[in-house]
Amino acid sequence: MDSKYLLAMLLCCVLLQLKPSLGAQQKLELKYHNGVLLKGRYTVDILWYGSFTPIQRSIIVDFINSLSFPSGAQSPTVASWWQTTEKYKGGGTTTLAVGKQIMEPYSLGKHLSEKQLYDLASRIKDLSAISLVLTAKDVAVDGFCSGRCGTHKSISGMTPYVWVGNSETQCPGQCAWPFHKPISGPQTPPLVAPNGDVGVDGMIINIATLLAGTVTNPFNGGYYQGPSTAPLEAVSACTGIFGSGAYPGYPGKTLVDRATGASYNAQGSHGRKFFLPAMWDPQTFQCKTLV
Repeated sequence: MDSKYLLAMLLCCVLLQLKPSLGAQQKLELKYHNGVLLKGRYTVDILWYGSFTPIQRSIIVDFINSLSFPSGAQSPTVASWWQTTEKYKGGGTTTLAVGKQIMEPYSLGKHLSEKQLYDLASRIKDLSAISLVLTAKDVAVDGFCSGRCGTHKSISGMTPYVWVGNSETQCPGQCAWPFHKPISGPQTPPLVAPNGDVGVDGMIINIATLLAGTVTNPFNGGYYQGPSTAPLEAVSACTGIFGSGAYPGYPGKTLVDRATGASYNAQGSHGRKFFLPAMWDPQTFQCKTLV
């Protein structure tokens, strides 16, 4: 269940010549494979691997806590983005909130394998939680920057876990676009990151993508298109679309903070602003944007 940003970006570049025909969204269908979805209340337990500043941690914690709870922020909100998950099979809400947090300062070194990610996620022993392993900008992970920015899988087919890496110094053109120029395709000026941190604001995009994939396709039996080994899921099926009018190389309409010039399309707790990708809407069969 790797997120396929590099592949999708390359595809977008190939399709650039088709830009005029992409003005209106085409019908997109993700097949439901008759498996369970995650519905109900779940905590997101975070394992911070490597060095994260208190500000970086607070940005990510605020984002996750903004998914399911009213923040008092003006519309559009992070919670309104997450509400699209309620439209998936059977309805019902999936409520997420940050649970325990574990600080893990490079105990396994600065190059991790897939098995080591699994082992780190397994340290969080809570069946009602989603384990979220986040690796710092100086931590290399097998496959990172080679077509994926994160993964979501499961522990023993029972407990879902997510891994996302900070791409600030490794591959921002792949995993932090549109806050950095892409590695290929149209070299339009990057947007200003809403929280002033290209790596962490890029992580937010990938965390959002993979949490949505986790709750709508936790164990390979939910909603996705294509092979189960490389599925296009709720958000990854809409890669490259952030606002209305998006086309390859252009993320679409954004809101702009007058004070900082930063782009955003959702507001959350503690006055935070975020830039979130489109999510597939099973009622309209299109990628739904907030602006």
